[in-house]
Amino acid sequence: MEARLRKDRVSPFAGMVNPMTRQRVPESPKDKRVLYAELEYAFEGTPERLTFIPPQDESGVAAVTIGFIAYHKAVPIIDFRYLSGPATVTLDWDDPWYTKFDNPNLKRHHKSALMAFLYVEPREVRHEVLIRVRDLQDWTDLGLNGKAMIESADQARIKERARAFFATRNPLQLDGAPAMPSSTRAEFLNISLTGLQVIEDDAPLDASTAILGIILSYPVRHLPQHVAVDWDLFNQRVQRIPASAIDPAGPLPGILEPDAPTLEWRNFLRNYKEPEVSPVVLDDGRSIGLPLLTVALLVLAVGAAAIAFRSASLSRRVWMAVGGAGAVAAVLLFRVAVVDVPNPFAGPPDEATSARILSEVLANVNHAYLETDPAALRQALDVIVVDDALGDVEAELGRALAIKVAGGGIARVDTIEDMVLKEISSLEGRPGLRFLAEWTAKASAGHWGHAHRRTIRFRALVELVEQDGAWKLGGITVVDAKQQS
Repeated sequence: MEARLRKDRVSPFAGMVNPMTRQRVPESPKDKRVLYAELEYAFEGTPERLTFIPPQDESGVAAVTIGFIAYHKAVPIIDFRYLSGPATVTLDWDDPWYTKFDNPNLKRHHKSALMAFLYVEPREVRHEVLIRVRDLQDWTDLGLNGKAMIESADQARIKERARAFFATRNPLQLDGAPAMPSSTRAEFLNISLTGLQVIEDDAPLDASTAILGIILSYPVRHLPQHVAVDWDLFNQRVQRIPASAIDPAGPLPGILEPDAPTLEWRNFLRNYKEPEVSPVVLDDGRSIGLPLLTVALLVLAVGAAAIAFRSASLSRRVWMAVGGAGAVAAVLLFRVAVVDVPNPFAGPPDEATSARILSEVLANVNHAYLETDPAALRQALDVIVVDDALGDVEAELGRALAIKVAGGGIARVDTIEDMVLKEISSLEGRPGLRFLAEWTAKASAGHWGHAHRRTIRFRALVELVEQDGAWKLGGITVVDAKQQS
């Protein structure tokens, strides 16, 4: 037992009012001093059950608030929970994954040894699987040969065998046609209090608890109408597999069983709009809409009036009628055949307009990075990047602006906020602007049923070029990117 300092775990709900209890969620206490106690209970053999009993009041309810998490060997058997009364845990010494509390509220989110996820997103359908190495060994030889630990030298081989195995199992159909994955990935994962985390280092892993995350990618041009996965991995212990189909509207949970082995998704989205890359054209006062047909009709009306003034009475009426008809038609057709011509008196866009232009360009960049094929990505970027700068700009966007998440994917930027432009100046030799820009990007991505959210503040030197009536990126250098959450 000893004195320690509290480890703050900041809650995003701190200070907010709980809508159920109407109580304000407390913040971390100002006093950081805590008492750390470690108690060891020795026992002989391997008991089947243990009961934890907190201090109780007269009615048998816990007299104090005790938050806790429990592990059996290296397996977390619950997420962070509160002990409200006596709690009994049944221990599975052969496979601690199946150790569990009798109280159904004391459990972990990833309680199943095998889970399946079907993501239907713009440009891509993904079939993702969470599976323990111990369970995968039942279906394919991973070369462990009864080892208790997975050494660093074995991890790459196991991931490669897992990728090859899942590439040929659980066939997927897109709109009734069989599909093969264009790419597969496998990562060792760690289940923590904050969710799933990709294990970056090569430290040895416990073979009984090591988890693999598999990602199979199927590129699509547009959202399909129907996607189906025929699951074919069952054994005596794994008979019910939690599964989810996840689309832009959210998750649709389900269960896969030998009698119902198909994971399906159908397109019931009503207000969905495909993200597309389009030229950025804003009315910033740098061009004037010239109604050519109206101008031509007015010239005709003036000419007819001049002729009528010099003509005899009979022909004068005819030319007056022609001129009047031309004037009326000029007014009625004012919005027809309008051509934009440069405004010789316009200066560069103001700061607010320039910020709108950059926001639109960045939104198109985010749409472009939905493309999973490098050739399609370059074609999309060509719409919003100046031709002679495409190579340099693409390299910088991929290096610093694309927000990568666990599993090797790119997060989708949902919003761009707080745009600020500084040091605005005109480009030399071509129409455009150069400035220092700062903005906040809020992005999200999902893998294995877990949502990754990122908020990043960017700072970059940007060149915008006006080309063929549209604004394009002529250059960009990201000088700072700070993750805020």
